[in-house]
Amino acid sequence: MSFEEYAALARQLAEQRRAGEQHAATESARRRDLHAAVDYLQQRLTAQGHRLDQLGRSIRVDQPPAGSAPGGPAEAAGWPGPPSGSGSGSGPSTAPGTGDGGSDGAAGVPGRAGVGAYPELPAGEARLALPTAVSPAGVGVPAQRAAAVDPAVELELARRMADEADRHGQQAEMLAQRPALLPTWSPLARAVAVYAACGAAAGMLVLALVLASGVGLVDGFTLGAWICAGLPAVAFFGGYLVLGRWGRPAMVAGTPPRYLPLGFLICFLLVPMAYCAYLLLVRGLR
Repeated sequence: MSFEEYAALARQLAEQRRAGEQHAATESARRRDLHAAVDYLQQRLTAQGHRLDQLGRSIRVDQPPAGSAPGGPAEAAGWPGPPSGSGSGSGPSTAPGTGDGGSDGAAGVPGRAGVGAYPELPAGEARLALPTAVSPAGVGVPAQRAAAVDPAVELELARRMADEADRHGQQAEMLAQRPALLPTWSPLARAVAVYAACGAAAGMLVLALVLASGVGLVDGFTLGAWICAGLPAVAFFGGYLVLGRWGRPAMVAGTPPRYLPLGFLICFLLVPMAYCAYLLLVRGLR
């Protein structure tokens, strides 16, 4: 081999070495980027999990206890065993498949040799009895090896799913910041509607008291006390409790306003006004 051939071979080896080093550096940088993306995605998913836990506690949704699902450890632990005897109490019961009068014992445990639980298979048949994948095209098709996946593609899919989870989480937070009662209304309009509804209900009770007073069941002093103080106070506290129970969002910082002076004014004006309207109506009809 001539010197020129040695020199060409040396240049080729040097080029291959540089290409290998460059490929190794590129692969190392790619792995560093992948590890950084995985760490960032893990931190993001952890923050999402904490936020979902906060949402669950805010809307009073508890996770089911471990083992409560059907077939879980809790159900298996509480599953009743075979009866210890017959109805007359004469001797132990026979287990199915054993043929003798004793309990199944070790025969109920798969894999125990010589106890008659499951028959032993020869080596050839054991190889044929290996688990196979069930496909829609047919039964008994051997499971194929999964194709290699690109980590970058999987990370991109995970990132998109995390973005979707963030979007749904924001929607859940927006819904949790709305009360169950009149969610699209402003707090002031909701309070006015609640106090007015409670005052209207108290006004209907005023009419019932007026009718009862007309037949002599209620005297004038009791009627006046209920109209001026009793029913307005009941209406006011009823609206206050309704706003506190159904007018409060699941997620809110502090206590939402209930507009107590406005509610007091509405209730203590609406009930006497209902009584005055009833009197004017009666006089107009006469």
